[in-house]
Amino acid sequence: MVAALTLCGTSQAAGYHAPRNVFGQPDLEGLWDNGWLTPLERPPRFRSIELSDTEARAYEAQPPPVVTDDVGGNDSEMWEMGGRLARIGGRARVAIIVDPADGTLPYSEAGRRKAEAVLHAVKSEFDNPERRSTSEQCLAPNTIGPPMLIGLYANNIQIVQTRDAVVLTLEWNHEARIVRLGDRRHLPAAIRPWTGDAVGWWEGETLVVETTNFNARQDPLRSGPEYYYLSPEAKVIERFTRTSPTEILYQFSVEDPSTYRQVWRGELPMRATAVKTFEFACHEGNYALPDILAGARAAERTAAR
Repeated sequence: MVAALTLCGTSQAAGYHAPRNVFGQPDLEGLWDNGWLTPLERPPRFRSIELSDTEARAYEAQPPPVVTDDVGGNDSEMWEMGGRLARIGGRARVAIIVDPADGTLPYSEAGRRKAEAVLHAVKSEFDNPERRSTSEQCLAPNTIGPPMLIGLYANNIQIVQTRDAVVLTLEWNHEARIVRLGDRRHLPAAIRPWTGDAVGWWEGETLVVETTNFNARQDPLRSGPEYYYLSPEAKVIERFTRTSPTEILYQFSVEDPSTYRQVWRGELPMRATAVKTFEFACHEGNYALPDILAGARAAERTAAR
């Protein structure tokens, strides 16, 4: 199944050649939308990561809630995730992960414990603003990746190419990943940017990006409501292939032996869009940190009575 799915994406790309830019590179520039309802892992009730048209329509009509809250405010988040399952080769996908074949994260026991501990720390540390999540601090989003998966909103991506670099800018928190071209040497191990160190090269129609040097303080990453963990020693390979005038096939692999039993892989389409990206003024009116810390102090005073 995995081989068949991967070949589906490859054969789809084989019949199309992207226009070239002034540097002779396949032209990936423009605005792209990465919002989908497709979850990272296959829900247990489905036996395959591909759905029939009937199953896909039923899922899209009543998708699971993204956020559990007390006011039922999920409609806008669902709409901003695109409202539809991703489709590759015309087939709806109910999981981003294609390998392992069961569409689930292949955590080792040690890796799962580490992931749970990191997520617990992010959700339970209320004594210091620097212990809160990097997203709350407006330092780095947890969907720009790599891998670049699905946010609850603001899924627009702008790609800009030069001869020596490709810039991937996500609307959420206006984070920009700069991919160096022409030199595959990574930064020294002591230098660890928020989104890792990315180097890239062209393989025919495909931009290949290799990222290492992940920052240990980076939040657990997420796709929609699902979290996953990468250790600082992880290596992510991404492949961007323009498969039509209006679509890029995005494929990736994650190699992280201290966290996962095997390399795992996934894929998503990115759709061309005419929607402009807006300024993401994260700090403007950001009351999250003072409110969270003040709430924790209030709870401590109540408990001390």
